[in-house]
Amino acid sequence: MTKDLVHLLGDQLSPRISCLEGIDPATSVILITEVWDEATYVRHHKKKIALIFSAMRHTAAALRKDGWTVDYVHLDDDGNSGSFTGELARAVRRHEPSRIVVTKAAEYRVATFQTEWTRRLNVPVEIRPDTRFIWTNERFAAWAEGRKVLRMENAYHELRRDTGYLMEPDGKPIGGQWNFDSENRKPAKADLFMPRLPRFEPDEITRDVLSLVEARFPDHIGVLDGFGFAVTRGDALIALDHFIQACLPRFGDYQDAMITGQKYLYHSVLSPYLNCGLLDAREICDAAQAAYDAGHAPLNAVEGFIRQIIGWREYVRGIYWLKMPDYEHSNFLEANRPLPSFYWSGDTKMTCLSEAIAQTIEESYAHHIQRLMITGNFAMLAGVDPHAVHVWYLEVYADAYEWVELPNTIGMSQFADGGLLGSKPYAGGGNYINKMSNYCKGCAYDVKARTGPKACPFNALYWHFMVRNRPKFGNNQRLRTVYASWDKMAPADRDKTLASADAFLNALA
Repeated sequence: MTKDLVHLLGDQLSPRISCLEGIDPATSVILITEVWDEATYVRHHKKKIALIFSAMRHTAAALRKDGWTVDYVHLDDDGNSGSFTGELARAVRRHEPSRIVVTKAAEYRVATFQTEWTRRLNVPVEIRPDTRFIWTNERFAAWAEGRKVLRMENAYHELRRDTGYLMEPDGKPIGGQWNFDSENRKPAKADLFMPRLPRFEPDEITRDVLSLVEARFPDHIGVLDGFGFAVTRGDALIALDHFIQACLPRFGDYQDAMITGQKYLYHSVLSPYLNCGLLDAREICDAAQAAYDAGHAPLNAVEGFIRQIIGWREYVRGIYWLKMPDYEHSNFLEANRPLPSFYWSGDTKMTCLSEAIAQTIEESYAHHIQRLMITGNFAMLAGVDPHAVHVWYLEVYADAYEWVELPNTIGMSQFADGGLLGSKPYAGGGNYINKMSNYCKGCAYDVKARTGPKACPFNALYWHFMVRNRPKFGNNQRLRTVYASWDKMAPADRDKTLASADAFLNALA
């Protein structure tokens, strides 16, 4: 009779996951399951499914090598019920455990399942906190209590103090300031030397997974050609070392830049490994801190990178658990337009969108500015239903799990939460894209023009967005100059601008 049945999820592939702490391998079984429900509750990108399934299978092999008994259920195994609950029920019948031990799921939906398992399976279930994060949900809630606004920057300062990253002994930030973003907005040139992202040749396990995904998920977005994600902890550590050595020194300067044909620039592309558990947030930040201490990387680069890991990542997780489940359907701007079909094909004459979406289809990856200021910005300006945008992001990106993707989309990208995450919408016209990229050179649209069939659609859409939402934004102090500029325009120019936007939106429909 098995004492402990440990259920390990596909985003819990960490060597120090809490559900394994104090567990005796001699009397326990680890259950890992590939289930249809999780692969299809949204239509995940083919490479995303392949990454997770292959990482799960490699993790199972590593656990067996370390002396654990692993009960691994493959997607196509006979009798696979297709759900976590169904597979746990079958495992209970196979192993007759005294209890089930789990780490609390990162997503609200799966965590809800976990709370029902004791009753449904008639076996005690111990749900342990996920200790991979720096702040617990309770710690975030305590920080948020009584605050009128919940800004990331304020939480970030406390997280820096709690961890000691880039801090002086007297409790002040190294360099005398918390944030060096003003130094991190340099546009990159196409002839800038770019480090090559490490890619990992699929082994037999991964090749089997790729065949499975192609056969079982043929209609999902994406292609499997060129699959090169790390699927083991060892390879993920190689990817981390490559970023620290080759990319981090210039990451800060060019973290907002975009270049035609350049998918990665100096970005880490570590988030898929961090979010599935192959890497740990602290070890990533430790490596970045060590690079700064050794003089290998400058402060603006290291601070900007660490802020993404212990700033935004911790912050959006806190917001997610504080505000779910209602947060998912926030729609402050009452946007209801369907997501344009080119989000699944990249077939648009707007070079910036075509580049970002084609890259997403090919790699299941785009960096944060492509997501925020290209695909996200366009969707918000066009009035697309924010829930549709959320589902798309959750589907297409290898690092997208609801707890981290949803607040970034609903709050930061679409302003659908009415300003909980940001004090103003991240809205921009063609000028921002032209400044931070070379996308506008050779585009079918003229980035300098605001009206007419050849004008960059972002320009008229920006003003259309601001005008139609003026009742909601009118008292926003950060938008006063925007509306003052609109009011100074000649009435005829304003009419032409809105007409151009309407014509584009009508054609889009």
